Amino acid sequence: MSARRLARRAAAGFAAAALAGLAALLAFGYRSGGDDADGAPALQATAEHAARGAYLARAGNCAACHTARGGAAYAGGRGIATPFGTVYASNITPDADTGIGRWTSTDFWRAMHHGRSKDGRLLYPAFPYTSYTRVGREDTDAILAFLKTQVAPVRQANRPHAVRFPYDSQLALAAWRGLFFRPGGFEPDAARAVDWNRGAYLVQGLGHCSACHAARNVLGASSAPAALGGGLIPAQDWYAPSLAAADQAGVADWPIEAVVALLREGISPHGSVLGPMAEVVQSSTQHLSDSDLRAVATYLKALPPVAAGTVPSQVVPPDPDRMQRGARVYEKRCADCHGDAGQGAPGAYPALAGNRAVTMEPPVNVIRVVLAGGFPPSTGGNPRPYGMPPFGTELSDADVAAVVSFIRSSWGNAGSAVGPRQVDRLRRTAAE
Repeated sequence: MSARRLARRAAAGFAAAALAGLAALLAFGYRSGGDDADGAPALQATAEHAARGAYLARAGNCAACHTARGGAAYAGGRGIATPFGTVYASNITPDADTGIGRWTSTDFWRAMHHGRSKDGRLLYPAFPYTSYTRVGREDTDAILAFLKTQVAPVRQANRPHAVRFPYDSQLALAAWRGLFFRPGGFEPDAARAVDWNRGAYLVQGLGHCSACHAARNVLGASSAPAALGGGLIPAQDWYAPSLAAADQAGVADWPIEAVVALLREGISPHGSVLGPMAEVVQSSTQHLSDSDLRAVATYLKALPPVAAGTVPSQVVPPDPDRMQRGARVYEKRCADCHGDAGQGAPGAYPALAGNRAVTMEPPVNVIRVVLAGGFPPSTGGNPRPYGMPPFGTELSDADVAAVVSFIRSSWGNAGSAVGPRQVDRLRRTAAE
C-alpha cells in the first residue's frame, strides 16, 4: 500500500475518531441533566422550611442577580455581562406563567444541581450551577419553599439573552458542559472540624466564591476554583484578589474575629471591602449567622497559602517626574483624608502605607477607585460608612497614573508604576 494511501487512511481514521469524540462530548453535555431526583418527596412549604430558605437565598445572594435595578424582587431582567454577550437573569417569582410557579422541587433541583431548566434547556453558567451543584437537596427545597410562599408573584416575561454566535446555541452549551462541568455534591472531609466543613460547604456551594475569586480560561470556565487564587471578573474589569495569597486578600494570619467583622460589617481593623465585594457584604454576608460567619472564616484561614504574586525584582518603579507629579496630586487631593504619610484615620479613611490593596498586581482596583470613588457597604455595625469621592472628572489619565504610581511606591510600598494607557482603558470600561 502506498504511503499516500496510508496517509489518507490515517487522516480519515483521525477525523472519524475526532468526530466520535465530539459526538461523545456533546452527548455527555446533553445527558448531564439527571433524573436522579425524580422520586423525591413533595415539597415541604412549612413556615419553618420557608424561613430557612429565605436565609439560604441570602447566603447565595440570589436577589443580586435576579432583581433588576428598580425592578420587583426576584423578577429577573438584570443583565449579566460576559465576554460572550449579555445573559439576562430569569424571573424566579412564583408567577405561574412567567416565573417558577409551576416548577416542582425536582425541576428546581435539576436547575441548581444540573444546570437545566424545567423544559430541559441547558442553562448558561452565568447562573453558577457549577458551584450550586454542591448544594444539598434539603437546602434547594428550602429555597424553593421560600420563593413560592414568601416572594410576591410578578408577571414578567424573561428577556432573551444577547449572546453572540456561536455561543448562543444549545450545541455550544453542551460542548462547554462536556468539557468543564460534572454534576457533583459536597463531600465533607472527615479529617477536618465541623466549622471547616460548614465553611467549605458555604464557600464552594451557595457562596459561589470561585465565580469571582478564580481565574477563567478563554471559554469562561473557572481554573482551579477550589484554590480561590484570584482573577479578573469577566467584563467588569475588577480584580477579585487571591484569598490564599498574603500579598492580596489571604487572611491566614488574621484573627478570626477580624475576618468575621469584614464579612459582617464590611470593615475591620485589617481592611475593608469596596466594589463588587461591598455588594456581596451588603446583600448577603452581613445577614449570615455568627456561627456561619465563623465557619467561613475558619475555612478561608485554612486555605493552602500560595506564593506572592509579585516579587521585588519584578517591580518597575515610576520615574522621578511621575513621582513628583503624583506627589503634587496627592498633596492637593488625598492628604487631607489619607494623611501626609499615608497613615489614614482609623475607622474612617484607610491607610495607604502598607496597604496590599494598593500594591497588588494587577492595579486595576486602585485605579478604578480613584476614577469612580468607592464606599464600603452600609451594614448594621457600620450604617454610615465613610467613602471616597470620584476623581475621574477632575484628573487626567496622566494625573491618575501619577498619583496611583506615587502611593504604590511611597512609605515603604513597593508596587510597579502605572501608565496613562492603563487608566484610559479602565476609564472607558467604567463608562460603558
